[in-house]
Amino acid sequence: MIKSSAAGLRRPWPGRADRSPAREILRRLGRSRSALVGGALLLAIALAVILAPALTPYNPIKTNQRSPLDPPSAAHPMGTDRFGRDILSRILWGGRLSMAVGVVAVGIAACSGVVLGLISGYYGRRTDVVIMRLVDLLLAFPGILLALAIVATLGATLPNLMIAVGISAIPEYVRVARGTVLSLKEREFVLAARVVGCSDQAIIFRHILPNVTAPLTVLATLGIAAAIITGSALSFLGLGIRPPTPEWGNMLAEGREFLRHAWWVAFFPGLAIMLAVLSINLLGDGLRDAFDPRLRP
Repeated sequence: MIKSSAAGLRRPWPGRADRSPAREILRRLGRSRSALVGGALLLAIALAVILAPALTPYNPIKTNQRSPLDPPSAAHPMGTDRFGRDILSRILWGGRLSMAVGVVAVGIAACSGVVLGLISGYYGRRTDVVIMRLVDLLLAFPGILLALAIVATLGATLPNLMIAVGISAIPEYVRVARGTVLSLKEREFVLAARVVGCSDQAIIFRHILPNVTAPLTVLATLGIAAAIITGSALSFLGLGIRPPTPEWGNMLAEGREFLRHAWWVAFFPGLAIMLAVLSINLLGDGLRDAFDPRLRP
């Protein structure tokens, strides 16, 4: 009887679930309709562009002068462009580059911005002043103009495009990381780490960085959508990926000449950009709600 009573005392109270923070976030994310719709749409787009070699029967670069500007049909579901190239094949292949620009650019911005923000917020004083003045200098230029200037200086290549878009987004990550560090560096767990002799690097990367992960995850998710738009805009202006290599931005630029006579040449690349950005934004909104501690289950 004693063992049975003791075992009963260890049971959780009725109606209360023993959930870890990660499980709680996943549960909230699973209940978010926007996150589910956005995640499913983004997964479908990602699978389509990854499996482009198997899904596209046409070469995205090879021209066919016998069928220029053909409207959508069974043979070409999205029609052809002025060189007779299948638009569906070019969209799927071009999506690889557009999505890669978004992911790599956000990786560059997040890694650089988080490190600078952590150092600025933790050390303060002159270090903070120098870093934040550099950030203010970057913020003095609109993101698209800053990326435009960098690409024009470095050259219109895919790596330079990724670097330019990444640098233009660094200030956002610096400010978010710095603000979070300022609110955490005087907390009890940080003071306790100092008392036991932890180095500054250990405190920053082992104790403070995990607490910065939630807002940065949301920012990075939404940042991928912004990076896709910026990269496509640069390609549209002729300073990104050059034709004949397919990319959503330069495909949109090629189709602007035929808006009245062949609407499908510009419509479907624009639709691809819209769906990709919409899916990422929906997923980002769901992540933001899932990470918000003020929301009740």
